[in-house]
Amino acid sequence: MSNPLIEPQDLQQLLGTTAVVPIDTRSPEAYAAGHLPGAINMPEIFTFLATSTPEGLAELEQQFSEKFGAVGLDGKKTAVLYEDAMDTGFGQSCRGLFLLEHLGYPKDKIRILHGGFQGWVAAGLPVSTDTPTPVAAPFPLDSGASDVMLDKDDILAALERDDVTLLDVRDVDEWVAESSSPYGKDFCPRKGRLPDAVWIEWYRFMKPGEVARFKSPTEIRAECDSVGITPDSEVYLYCFKGARASNTLVALRSAGIEKVRLYFGSWNEWSRDPSLPIDEGLPYVA
Repeated sequence: MSNPLIEPQDLQQLLGTTAVVPIDTRSPEAYAAGHLPGAINMPEIFTFLATSTPEGLAELEQQFSEKFGAVGLDGKKTAVLYEDAMDTGFGQSCRGLFLLEHLGYPKDKIRILHGGFQGWVAAGLPVSTDTPTPVAAPFPLDSGASDVMLDKDDILAALERDDVTLLDVRDVDEWVAESSSPYGKDFCPRKGRLPDAVWIEWYRFMKPGEVARFKSPTEIRAECDSVGITPDSEVYLYCFKGARASNTLVALRSAGIEKVRLYFGSWNEWSRDPSLPIDEGLPYVA
């Protein structure tokens, strides 16, 4: 299954027929104010920072296999992740999808609530303030089952390849090297871009409205066409820490662009190693 999006009404039906673990990636305060019935709060999906070193990936795999097992994900239950809306949580629910996929969880058991919590409420579906008690289960960790995770060595190798498109999806102030991160202009030691990367700001894959949702597959492909990305392209995504890039990964897959991988360490890792090349200043197209 390449498109993991599920509409609110379809999720309501699924909850009554299938073993589902709804996972709320918002802050504890937002969760306490109201959430999907049966949802479990896991804000660290968004807040955890990782490097792509062997030690960093080992820490990530240990922490999240334990956390996902603690909420009952056993390889048979369907995980449904959600945030506030597709354009307000920096893609944090999609970051959860990426983490599960890297850990080897079955792709057909990972879904994203399209429209997020706002979409659920707009559909008139029930909201709860009860905190469920999950039943833990052994998590089926198999990090070698997926190649969706890229490390900095993969990116270095890609700089020498003509058959890979590096896609930067950060906000415009990061792309033009005015800011190093969403956490502040000088949060990272260097400002700039990966060499020869192309850019589509992550917001462009969403359509504004009462509830922000992803654009149609045709509209998403049109955005990609603007930088030469086609359904046959091999795309390596990055942002600051993998959230906005995860949002874009889901958007591209929903449009039939399948050969997509993600550099999870992203600019937070790359910018901190002065030996790694960057492009600085304003980007100019020759």
